[in-house]
Amino acid sequence: MKILKIAAIAALWLLCSSFTTIHLMGDSTMAEKDLSNGNPERGWGMMFQNFLDDQVKVVNYAQNGRSTKSFIDRGLWDHVKANLKPGDWVFIEFGHNDAKQDDPERYAPAFGAYQDNLRTFVRTALDAGCKPVLLTPVARRWFKEGKLDRNCHTDYPEAMKQVAQEFNVPLLDITTATLDWLEGLGDDASKAYFMISTGKNDNTHTVACGARKVTEIVCDKIKAQIPELAEHLLRYDIVVSTDGHGDFFTVQEAINACPDYSHERITTIYIRKGVYREMVTIPHNKFRLHLIGEDAENTVITWGKYAEQIWPGFDFKVGTSGSATMYVHSSYVTFESLTFENTAGEGKPIGQAVAVFTDGDFLFFHKCRFIGNQDTLYTYGRYGKDGGVKRNYYLDCYIEGTTDFIFGPSICYFENCTIHSKKNSYVTAASTFPGQKYGYVFKDCKLTAGPGIDKCYLGRPWGAYAKTVFIHCELGAHILPEGWHDWEKEGKPDTKKNSFYAEYDNYGPGAAGRRVKWAHTLKPKQATDYTFEKVMYQPQDGIVWNPFDNK
Repeated sequence: MKILKIAAIAALWLLCSSFTTIHLMGDSTMAEKDLSNGNPERGWGMMFQNFLDDQVKVVNYAQNGRSTKSFIDRGLWDHVKANLKPGDWVFIEFGHNDAKQDDPERYAPAFGAYQDNLRTFVRTALDAGCKPVLLTPVARRWFKEGKLDRNCHTDYPEAMKQVAQEFNVPLLDITTATLDWLEGLGDDASKAYFMISTGKNDNTHTVACGARKVTEIVCDKIKAQIPELAEHLLRYDIVVSTDGHGDFFTVQEAINACPDYSHERITTIYIRKGVYREMVTIPHNKFRLHLIGEDAENTVITWGKYAEQIWPGFDFKVGTSGSATMYVHSSYVTFESLTFENTAGEGKPIGQAVAVFTDGDFLFFHKCRFIGNQDTLYTYGRYGKDGGVKRNYYLDCYIEGTTDFIFGPSICYFENCTIHSKKNSYVTAASTFPGQKYGYVFKDCKLTAGPGIDKCYLGRPWGAYAKTVFIHCELGAHILPEGWHDWEKEGKPDTKKNSFYAEYDNYGPGAAGRRVKWAHTLKPKQATDYTFEKVMYQPQDGIVWNPFDNK
């Protein structure tokens, strides 16, 4: 079954010819693991794809217990050969099991069958127009009285080096590099990277952090020795994956692992495709983060709390602020290619259901999707301790909802975004603070609607001093001619007088018609006050924000 599964995976990769393939051949230190029942063991080959761009794909043929001999005898080598194509790379790492003299199925003497098998692998790969790379085996964590045994693989690393020299192919000396790493850590500190940390007497196989470290060592060797592959290397501080091919299974675990109060360095978190069913909180001490999804459409953080829900164990409702899927209380955080979703649904029994709740300054959302109904995006940001306001930037994003689905007091700049209404209602509900020059600015955005939706307002003032401006936006036919609603009611008078709603150079069917008298049409000179730089600059702190270097 394992062989059939590997063959199917390899065939799938080979359907596409726009990338380079790296075929991994090796033993359990490299292999895929069965992660059922919470198995913490990881082979470094499971992590390798995370360190390569999308022009390189990894197919992992390695299996637990394999030697060069048993890899051939069990037919795994035949599957590798069948899937090789010119230009591919073949990474070959054996030695742990070849040395087992009491096991005739696997034993291959270092300067005998082991070298002969390596020669077969290398020669066949070269004949197929491929590029073989030999990797000496990962070191065993063998400490005796506090001293590391550096001869854990006896003659096998030297035997492999001789074959590499014979064929003039790259050799990555992973044995020496991992020995140096373990020796530098020492006996106690190195335990955390191996299965011995889980209570097993296993100093050979790694847990997730150990597999990552070995992968980093492999990539460092590639960078130094194989320029052709080095240009495709990537490095993320943390990788999240639902299938165990990362450092963590959940986004919250990754957030928790980030350094506190990082004043200079940005911590990068790469989130693999998948549906992450969790409520996520980024606390105030976890700032200067960059969360990158593999694909916005298919990298989804989702939850389903809602305002009318009763808190478990209590007798009061969750409320709007308690209903979010993602809470961002920190500053200097970038989100890229992610979907944030609240699946609670809509209607009176549900009420508000927030997808993202922002309470940080200098938050940048790029190519993200916000999926929900009422109150999808809550730009909550209040005055900070220094008297400043909270600033958010949304570039190339998609935001959908029903009522007031973009709301709150933050200063927000929406550029080249799609704003999609799912119900005849209100798009925005700003609650800009008195004396604050800017609230919401929409620049070059497109406002769309679902079938049958034809009576939507651009906004209404949640607070009496709301400020919202649309500049050069395409407004669909669902936008009502009057454009804006005053939402005046008891306890909230003079919204027409105190709020500021304006447009400039909008187009499309929703831009036609007579707007309410208390709305504004900007003049060209006034419109120049609404550039990103001017909106985001606050004299209280004098910071000129570069969102693409968000620190």
